[in-house]
Amino acid sequence: MKIINVTNNYPDLVRQQLRNTDALTVEVYSAGNTTAIFTRAASHYELIVTNKHRAIRADEREGIQKFFLKKRLDQSIINHDQISIIDEPRLLEISYPIITK
Repeated sequence: MKIINVTNNYPDLVRQQLRNTDALTVEVYSAGNTTAIFTRAASHYELIVTNKHRAIRADEREGIQKFFLKKRLDQSIINHDQISIIDEPRLLEISYPIITK
């Protein structure tokens, strides 16, 4: 599965997220018909994966999660005990709380 950064194609989404939420960075990625929105805030990372046309396949869910865990999330500051997951056929939302000192 190839995951491509397409953030530049979504300037309005990025602008609105930065303006109206606690997000520090917003990035949009594409894996074919599946879109992933990655957000970093002071207190958490957020990953939203969606597909408008069909249910997200298990291999897509796993591949996208692995990509972000490896490439975009600082594993050393995530509170793994409090990860929140909403898992629906066309939507996957994962919130990774950051450990506060």
